[in-house]
Amino acid sequence: MQYGICNLGIVPVRLEPSDKSEMVTQALYGDFFKVLEQRKKWSRIRFAFDNYEGWIDNKQYKEIEADDYKELTNIDSILSSDLIEYVSDKNDQLYPIPLGSELCGIHLLEHSFDGNKTTELKNKSNLVKTAFLYLNAPYFWGGKTPLGIDCSGFTQMVYKLNGFKLLRDASQQATLGEALSFIEESEPGDLAFFDNADGDIIHVGIIMEDNYIIHAHGKVRIDRLDHSGIYNVDKNIHTHKLRVIKKIV
Repeated sequence: MQYGICNLGIVPVRLEPSDKSEMVTQALYGDFFKVLEQRKKWSRIRFAFDNYEGWIDNKQYKEIEADDYKELTNIDSILSSDLIEYVSDKNDQLYPIPLGSELCGIHLLEHSFDGNKTTELKNKSNLVKTAFLYLNAPYFWGGKTPLGIDCSGFTQMVYKLNGFKLLRDASQQATLGEALSFIEESEPGDLAFFDNADGDIIHVGIIMEDNYIIHAHGKVRIDRLDHSGIYNVDKNIHTHKLRVIKKIV
């Protein structure tokens, strides 16, 4: 088994081993993973954080040893907490890294960092505050940063920055936690899931106070939430049909 760590700020992870293939997620700086299959130009990887799989360009990660991977899985995360920061290498070259980049493996990359970071598990009440860091970020399929993010990437990163683990896709996240019967039972920070006509979970957002929700739809935005779903005040229509509310923490 081979192992790797992302040594660049934002790297696409694709469905198939091709630059033309759909981007299913992103590897952020410091994300580490198992290499399941390696070809001449591409590697199929499985992230340690959420077991998500995809293909990454061989030029956009650094191989690490099995002992390094084991060490990283056994220590607490250290995440960058500014929207954009920089790490520097031994030649003083700068590399931009986005909010939520993993810093626990920075020694393996021989980089240094003197920006703001977060390490501790935070109170659930901090989730909505963190969500506001992504407000108005454009919707971007597979994205995980304030420069572009999808609905489940948004919820995963908000939870991650507060010390909680979520799976990557909305349908996967919906398998976690305790289902609530009514919106009135929910607290700020709980997750609301929405389905399509076939009953498939296709969207997720973070519940706020007073029946509001923050979610990524066109951009990270705030809308009303009722028993039918998300009500878009700009269009005066319901845009998503509520399936279930989950208390994860």
